Amino acid sequence: MTMESTPRFLNGVFRFEGRGLAAPALLDTSLRYTVPADRRAQLIYLRAGNSADGLVNLVLMRAGRPMRMFPVGARGAIHVPLAVVEDIFPETVLELHIAAPPGIAGEVVVDLGLMEI
Repeated sequence: MTMESTPRFLNGVFRFEGRGLAAPALLDTSLRYTVPADRRAQLIYLRAGNSADGLVNLVLMRAGRPMRMFPVGARGAIHVPLAVVEDIFPETVLELHIAAPPGIAGEVVVDLGLMEI
């Protein structure tokens, strides 16, 4: 029996205000994903843009701990196709957090691609 893979996307444009690069916070509740109980997931890519005048760090949290960090430069954008993927186990909660220096505010554009297998 072959199991079909299903793409999942977390995306949108989100406002943020920095509290420090060492203080990541959930960017938006729509950027929370729970792996279904009967599946695994893999992070495939991240695209992001930053409108602010300072560096921001997008932090993918897995079960409350940092899994990957994606620094995005001031008024910059990144595309990260992940060559090294790992299985994220059933019922694991993923969240995309943001950290930025105090006083830095702006919007980020996020497109995070996952594959359920």
